[in-house]
Amino acid sequence: MKNILLFVASLFICGYCLAQTGHRFAEEVNTIKNYDKIYETQPNAILFVGSSSIRKWTHLQVAFGSYQVLNRGIGGAVIDDITYFANDLIFAYQPRQIVLYVGENDLPNANETADTILQKTVMLFKTIRSKLPDVPVVYISMKPSPSRDQFQQKCAQANALIRSFLATQPNTKYADVFTPMLKNGKSRPELFVGDRLHMKPEGYIIWENVIQPYLKK
Repeated sequence: MKNILLFVASLFICGYCLAQTGHRFAEEVNTIKNYDKIYETQPNAILFVGSSSIRKWTHLQVAFGSYQVLNRGIGGAVIDDITYFANDLIFAYQPRQIVLYVGENDLPNANETADTILQKTVMLFKTIRSKLPDVPVVYISMKPSPSRDQFQQKCAQANALIRSFLATQPNTKYADVFTPMLKNGKSRPELFVGDRLHMKPEGYIIWENVIQPYLKK
């Protein structure tokens, strides 16, 4: 009986290891970790983390040149992915502040409602607070991308729910980029590249103007 239990336990452990290494972003995260071994990052930076709108912010260092900033975005990430890799993408850097953009990639999932997006965001926030209880967090609202116009109402509802939740949390700011990226209530294709999902520099300028007042020196 004891041998059977040990065998079952070993299967569970092996399965967990496979789940860790088999995650769809495991290779990308390992690439980031290997990069960090070659090019040592400075602790206490302002950490920008989230999905492709962060990853593609290639001029982040220029935009916030007077700040020490670090970009750790992953293209295609949903909220659960950032929660899953919190140790690698957040805690490892000992940030003095966290700027977070994630959730937009959850919108097209028919199983995700504004409320489930809220609950997953709350889980991510609680995960961050479990190890970084006092580090300031700036949450960037989900943006109105033209390629996802059909989800704009869900996006607005989820943003409102998340904003209400964050208003109850200390050391937390909500950066509204949704509103200034609309014109007459509609998304603005001129702010986006051909895929109508990722932004041109003009879109990032809006983000910079909204976010900069919240950044810590």
